[in-house]
Order: sequence, then structure tokens, then C-alpha cells
Amino acid sequence: MFIKQGNKAALVLRLVGLAESTYYDRKKRKSQDEQAVPQGCGRPVPGYSLTESGEKISDGQIQEMLLELVAGEEHVYGYKLLAKCLWNQHRLKLNHKKSYRLCQALEILQPQRHKRFKHPRKLPENRVITGAGQLWQMDIKYGYVAGRDRHFFVLSIIDVFTRVIVGYHRGSSCEAKHACQTLGRAMDRHCAPDSERPVIRTDNGPQFVSRLFGDMCESWGMTHERIPPRTPDLNAFIESFHSNIDRDLFRKEAFETFDEAYEAVDRYMDFYNNRRMHTSLRNMPPVGFSEWVMGLEDRSAFFWPRKKAK
Repeated sequence: MFIKQGNKAALVLRLVGLAESTYYDRKKRKSQDEQAVPQGCGRPVPGYSLTESGEKISDGQIQEMLLELVAGEEHVYGYKLLAKCLWNQHRLKLNHKKSYRLCQALEILQPQRHKRFKHPRKLPENRVITGAGQLWQMDIKYGYVAGRDRHFFVLSIIDVFTRVIVGYHRGSSCEAKHACQTLGRAMDRHCAPDSERPVIRTDNGPQFVSRLFGDMCESWGMTHERIPPRTPDLNAFIESFHSNIDRDLFRKEAFETFDEAYEAVDRYMDFYNNRRMHTSLRNMPPVGFSEWVMGLEDRSAFFWPRKKAK
């Protein structure tokens, strides 16, 4: 809107925190889509649904059936259960998307319930990180399998001080249980049973706001911080790592199968932790840097000025 008003695109994009390359790429794709598909075109609405026997029932008839249902005791149902009622009573095949559209047109949708989170968001604190295991950052990156025309997930956890990837998950799905399992494995490998738990910092993805993830952090005595929306700088270390894996791996290799992609991710994780040099880690790989710091006799004399996490 501000760009259309005559403001310079570069200035507006800086204010909203959007890269110019992203803006112009989306603008180009939108223009191409509009040229490829004329305005107003798309998949036509058939205007009917089929019963189990193949009989066509018009949308008008279906709306009458829906009104009859909500006039009775079925008025307590939402659009999904109303569709189920039509199947039970008339063997009518009505998917949830069409049921929602018809109910919306009739203005008979049930009011949406507001989600109540058991674990309210704890905002990040400014921290000076002086050693390993104090702050971990966790996030999700998408990869692409060209041979299957599908995406896959890479969930990673980084130690802010050593930059070691302490745990990761790769798979065709990434749910709350996968986030919990990955964090659990990282805790087993890198945290002694009687040691202080690291603070875990994430964004507000569904995996991290879930009750399961919150319950697990609570049971382990871990502080879970969630950054505010549109503030990736508060998760800068894991964002930087995902930028590296995108540049070094995902943009250079094309995968034909999921197994091929997973093997490539495993190789990269091993390379990153054990052999990839970091100028910010005195030209050591993360694991080597971690071992070097552990071997210092007087760690109090070691000062790392860029380890302050917002």
C-alpha cells in the first residue's frame, strides 16, 4: 500500500524488514501467474455433489438439507459434523471445504473457539552467554526433493556459545512429538543429569506452542522462551545456521528421493560440527572450539565479546 502511494520501495522494504530480492521475486511470480491464468479463471465450481450411488444433488438442495439440520437438534454441530450428518442420512459425499463454504453462505457457521494456551509465552531475556549449555536456539528449515516434488523438514538445535548443532531431525513431517524427541536426545547427549538445564528459545511455530512441548520443558525444568513475531534477530544463531545449510547444500544439490536428501543432511551436519571452520570461533569447527574451551585452565580469562544473546 505504501509503495503504491509513491514511497520508495527500498525504504518501505527496510521499514518492514523484507528483503528487496524477496519482494521483487514475489512481484515477478505474481505477474507471471496473472498472465498464465486470466482474471476470474480457476477451477470451476461444479454446483452439485454426488451421493454414494452417483446421484447428483445440487448445491441448492444441499443448503436446504443443511437448514433442516440446524433447525433441529443438530444445530449444535459445526460444518464438519453437518457434512457427516448428510452422509449418514443421505449418503451424500460432502467434503469439509465445501461444507464450510455452503454454511458460510447460509451464515450458519458456529462461532470459532479461542485457543487457550496452557503455557503462556515467555519473552526472551538479554543474556551474556559465558559457556556451553546455557542457551539453545531451535528452529525449522524446509528442503526440497525434486524427484518427488515435495518438501521435507529439518529441525535443528544450536548451542549459542559453541555453535554446535546439538540435535536435529529430518523427515517428511515435523510435529510436536518430533521436536520433543529431538530435544530429549540432545539433552541426553549434552547435559549431565544433575546439571543446570539450558534455556531453549524458539519462534511461535505450532510445534513449539503445543501443549506437549510445553509440558516436556516444564517437566525437565527448562525455561522455554518464544520470540515475538517478525523478530528473527532474536533467534539469530539458528537462523544463521539455516542460512548456511541452504546456501551450502540445498541450493547446490538436487535430490531425487527422500533418502538421498536425508543422507546429504547427515553428511552436512557432520561436516558442520566437526570440520567446517568458523572465523567467529577462531577458525575452528564448533566441536573443536568446544573442546578447546573445555581445556582452558583459566576460563575466567577467556572473553568472547560476541556471545551476548538478545
